[in-house]
Amino acid sequence: MGFDYFYEDQSQQFAFYRIPKVLFTDARFQGISTEGKVLYGLLLDRVSLSRDNGWIDEEGRVYIIFTLTSIREAMNCSEKSAIKYLAELEEFGLIERIKQGLGKPALIYVKNFLDQQNLQVKACKDYRSGTVKVTGQDLYNLQPNNTNNNNTEYSDTYPILSGDEERMGYEAYLREQLEISVLKSRYPYDSDMIEGILELMLDILCSRRKMIRIAGDDKHANVVKGRFMKLNMGHIEYVMDCVRENTTKVRSIKQYLLAALYNAPATMDGYYRAEVNHDMATGKI
Repeated sequence: MGFDYFYEDQSQQFAFYRIPKVLFTDARFQGISTEGKVLYGLLLDRVSLSRDNGWIDEEGRVYIIFTLTSIREAMNCSEKSAIKYLAELEEFGLIERIKQGLGKPALIYVKNFLDQQNLQVKACKDYRSGTVKVTGQDLYNLQPNNTNNNNTEYSDTYPILSGDEERMGYEAYLREQLEISVLKSRYPYDSDMIEGILELMLDILCSRRKMIRIAGDDKHANVVKGRFMKLNMGHIEYVMDCVRENTTKVRSIKQYLLAALYNAPATMDGYYRAEVNHDMATGKI
């Protein structure tokens, strides 16, 4: 291959991953492989994008979701190597993985190594001379859906993607996360409704507006997008049940669906509990 030279300001045309120099210069991190340090840079790159997309827990901590398959694709490595690099970073306290269960990928908290109180470097263990035991359950949680669950590369702050690429990325994620094919097999007569809900979610996720109106209130767009990214098939089934059982006149079906989708995580359990109580009271169960 023959590549051209850089001329004047052309070196500024690329996007770069940030790999902290201290990982290479500080003796504390000598036990981490070069590939492990590169992976930390990839994870760190997603932190700011996750923040902008609203991926923040109740304690205000930013988290990311980066599956084993995504790591393999990003680093062009084997499954065994990807597991090893993750284990290295976790061993040195640079990341923390929280299992979600139910086949969902683990949440990854990227640690700020400049905070000496939170940095837990296990200096007594020479990682280079040992192995890390990864159980089958760990592997299962690392690669449940073969997807970029976080999909922060499709954030508003990632200008290298065109609008079409952004929408295609979100669509691929949602079709897998929401199990659209399964929904259509369960509700063969509601295929148009399912596709309509998907399109509405894509419109919101790709919106450039700072505020989005939900049930008469203006919500920060990143908050709405973050909540939509966490929805699963059960939430969509709940929204469809709400639409079918609604007997009042709906002035705007779009606004009705937006409110139902946004509130689904908070109202779904109460809705089905009330249904069960009603069926018990009427002798149906």
